[in-house]
Amino acid sequence: MRPRHLSRRALLAGGAAALTACSASGPPQPAVPAPDSPETLLLKSLISEKEHTIVLYSSLIAEGGDKLVPFRDRHQAHLAELRKHVNADVRSGQNADVRGGQKVASPSATPTTAKTSLSKLRDLERKAAAQRLRQLDGVSPGLAQLIASIGACEAAHVMALPRSL
Repeated sequence: MRPRHLSRRALLAGGAAALTACSASGPPQPAVPAPDSPETLLLKSLISEKEHTIVLYSSLIAEGGDKLVPFRDRHQAHLAELRKHVNADVRSGQNADVRGGQKVASPSATPTTAKTSLSKLRDLERKAAAQRLRQLDGVSPGLAQLIASIGACEAAHVMALPRSL
């Protein structure tokens, strides 16, 4: 059996058809990322909260509040654990300025006196612990356990924070 030869005309017609098909679809479009799930949005919000809280603790520690290092370290441990539950493509600080549709105070808005700052930290911890119960509804059991543990730690901070530095 002899190999069949394509005529030049047939080859050009086939190539033109292939080009038309390729150009009709155009260049490949980048995939549109799927919107975040409610759990991912909650995690991002918690991460943003923790980053803000760590900034507040760090500012007081820088002013000589060495007693606060263990408190900040626990928040850093929470942050590390929360980040494990978010996709690798989510960058920290992505939602650092917005939490639940509300602006978060910037580090420059941090109170400068130790008494006011400790009071603010205690209030922040109290509100955060109370909020954790509302965040448990509808989340996976593993995330619910993590959020509940974080809330318990925050509630303990309210009682354990020193009255002065």
